[in-house]
Amino acid sequence: MDFDLTDEQVMLRDTVRDLLNRNYDAESRLKVVDSELGWSRDVWRQLAELGVLGLSFAEEDGGVGAGPVETMVVLEEVGRRLAPEPILDAVLIPGGLVAAAGSAEQRQRILPEVASGAKLLAFAHAEPGVRWPAAELATTATAQGGSYTLTGVKNPVAHGDSADELVVSAALPEGGVGLFLVAPDATGVVRKSYRTVDGQRGAQLELTDAPAERLGEADAAGAIESVLTHAQASLCAESVGAMEEALRLTTDYLKQRKQFGVTLSKFQTLTQRAANMYVSLELARSMSLYATASLADGADDPVIASRARLQVGRAARHIGQEAIQMHGGIGVTAEYPVSHYVARLTAIERTLGSGLEHLRVLSLRVGDYELPEL
Repeated sequence: MDFDLTDEQVMLRDTVRDLLNRNYDAESRLKVVDSELGWSRDVWRQLAELGVLGLSFAEEDGGVGAGPVETMVVLEEVGRRLAPEPILDAVLIPGGLVAAAGSAEQRQRILPEVASGAKLLAFAHAEPGVRWPAAELATTATAQGGSYTLTGVKNPVAHGDSADELVVSAALPEGGVGLFLVAPDATGVVRKSYRTVDGQRGAQLELTDAPAERLGEADAAGAIESVLTHAQASLCAESVGAMEEALRLTTDYLKQRKQFGVTLSKFQTLTQRAANMYVSLELARSMSLYATASLADGADDPVIASRARLQVGRAARHIGQEAIQMHGGIGVTAEYPVSHYVARLTAIERTLGSGLEHLRVLSLRVGDYELPEL
């Protein structure tokens, strides 16, 4: 199998990397993250102009029609720069659900605006006290003639604070799961915003007979599983980009910081630990490629996604802890970037299932495979 990027994919990677490098160094990123919005609308506009926001949408829906590999390329660059723009939370996940479950009219009404950067979406699926993956939803939909109302609480809703429209999951009256469009300023909607541990934004939604428009007519459980499987691969790619930069910062520090008159890179134990970080990075990169290649082949298998997330999560914990340890006290300061990479890797490890939860998913599937015989 050829793992090299095509010329077009290399151009996409280099273009996104250049855009993010021009807009974000450690100091400028902190200023943007500490702003009220938490990300830059100017960078968002530039991403839209490059076609990044419409990358995964079909051409008839105002997108580019690119595949999972292009998404991986972009998310790796997002992780490398810790760009706070909500590409995954405001575009790829909720936009993917509209594309998968919505009617032709809904897709053509919503997705071109999302691709142009004019509309921000958010997916409200997780509920308080429910571990991933949720067995059933407490939020319910009630049919009223040809319309619906929703009642329940959704939290956390990643970047739900800035969303112009919400894609909300709820249990249908006849059974099954439905997806609904809800205006955040509609009657019966209370939105409470907060800041997350990695400096990004989230919200809690309290819905009380909130008016909603159903996306499509079929049970949406399959669409949700498929889109979230793609999101797992995207999180893996973002983690790889963040881990690569955390390792680079650490090795550069070892080459510059002196102790007992010599640089830290002269100490064999520290260089061996850095080498082990590199091994973890390459294992994570391989699993990220595995997840992306499976999606590119049409196999949106949640088991493959859990395999990748488990290994990438373990690598992220190892690299993050070692990066902090080898930097010493400066590694935990807000002014130095390595602490922010570790915070983002920690947040990703808790998004759409932690390592333990993905391990549980895999352990429940052990019986699906035959034992090898010697």
